[in-house]
Amino acid sequence: QVRLMESGGESVQAGGSLRLSCVVSGYPGTPGSMAWFRQAPGKEREGVVAININGTTTYADFVRGRFTITKDEAKNTLYLQMSGLKPEDTAMYYCAAGPVRLPTISPTLYTYWGQGTQVTVSS
Repeated sequence: QVRLMESGGESVQAGGSLRLSCVVSGYPGTPGSMAWFRQAPGKEREGVVAININGTTTYADFVRGRFTITKDEAKNTLYLQMSGLKPEDTAMYYCAAGPVRLPTISPTLYTYWGQGTQVTVSS
């Protein structure tokens, strides 16, 4: 059974930093791509950043330069380092994994999803 478990979300002040983690277990082999998505209340889920098996990344324009995705394959863990946080970054953050080696931030190519971790940024 594939399981993705996010952690690290919390309430922070604007301008602060957080690091989210996503531990993957039970995945057959290595995911072709993994990604972070977010969903704010009343809004659709949106892609934040993706990374493929070769380390190629795709960032959404609204986080480029502020967020960094990394992975530690030995620990089966995906990370999202967030800095310069803004109130509009407030959302539930989800990690996702899928077989396609295209680091897309479109949700349709991802098969497995975590339950999410809440990030709240206050002004």
